[in-house]
Formats: sequence, C-alpha cells, structure tokens
Amino acid sequence: MSKRSAAIAAVLALAAGLTACATATPYQPNIPGQQTSGGYSELRLEQNRWRVTFAGNSLTSRETVEAYLLFRAAELTVQNGYDWFSIVDRHTDRDARTYVEPDPFYRPWYGPTYGYWRPSWRYYGRGYGWRTWDPFWGDPFWANRVDVRTVERFEASAEVVMGRGAKPADDPRAFEARAVIENLRPRIQYPQPR
Repeated sequence: MSKRSAAIAAVLALAAGLTACATATPYQPNIPGQQTSGGYSELRLEQNRWRVTFAGNSLTSRETVEAYLLFRAAELTVQNGYDWFSIVDRHTDRDARTYVEPDPFYRPWYGPTYGYWRPSWRYYGRGYGWRTWDPFWGDPFWANRVDVRTVERFEASAEVVMGRGAKPADDPRAFEARAVIENLRPRIQYPQPR
C-alpha cells in the first residue's frame, strides 16, 4: 500500500468515526456535558403553569424540536397528575450561521509558480454594464471554489397550563396529554447508552 493510499484510508476512517458521533439531539434533559448537546428543560411558574423548552443541535430539525417540546409538555402534565394541557404562549427560535471556506482541494489551472498572479478581465453584464472580474474579490464568474454551508439550530419554548378532567372543547390549543404521548412516542429517539 502506498503512502498516498494509506493517507486516504486514514482520512476516510477518521471521517467515518466523526460521522458516527454526529447525531441529532435525542429526547433527553438538557444537562451540560452530555454526549449530544441539547434537550428539554422546564420551570414551574405556578401550581399548574409551566414553561417548557426544547433545544436541538445543528442536526435536529425544527419539526423534531417542536414535537419533542409537545411530548415533554404531555409527560410533565401526566407526571403532575393532570389530564390535559393548553399552550398559552409558544415560540420557536432559529439560529443560523453561514460559513464560507475555500475548498482545500482546489488548485487553479495556472499553478503555484505564478504566485499571486491570476487572470483578470472585463465582461459585459446585462443591466450592469461593463464589470471587472477579479478572483481575489470572489465574483461568481470563475472565482476560487468555496464551500458555503449554513448551520441552523432550533429552540422551542412554550408556556403551558394544565387541567384535570375533560379538555376544554372550545380551546383549540388544548391537548389530551395521554393521547399526545401515545401518538408521538413512536417518533421519539432516546439517547444511546454509552
């Protein structure tokens, strides 16, 4: 096996190992230092009123974050001896960051022997008139290849009020806790044991 083949095999093994570690936030309490970041947290505001939050990592979809929030609200309702809960206030925050990095494997056709010399010319852009293309300024026309990626994280929070007996028929934001648990349980991913 050549040195190049060994290097490629090592890089692929490392990438596979890192990919195995990268997973979406499972349904877990949000405690710092966990294997996978994020999870649920709650705060009791009154006897039957709670603020419930679920924070996902960059691999957790908005739909999953909101479903886990609803599941936690239902679990909390049952744990406290109530039958239904109503969502009084709800928010989902999106944190998005875009990273632009040069492609490490890009080698321009004119090669490294020319140092900082690169081609430059003018072209006519419709509606823009004459423009100058310069690879240092990243024009979209034949500029250096770059890797552009956007990383999103979602966090959902809700204030819930809990009640006993039949849920109010006239409240469209009211849920039967046991029905929510039963319907969402097949979609819930719990943390893998270490």
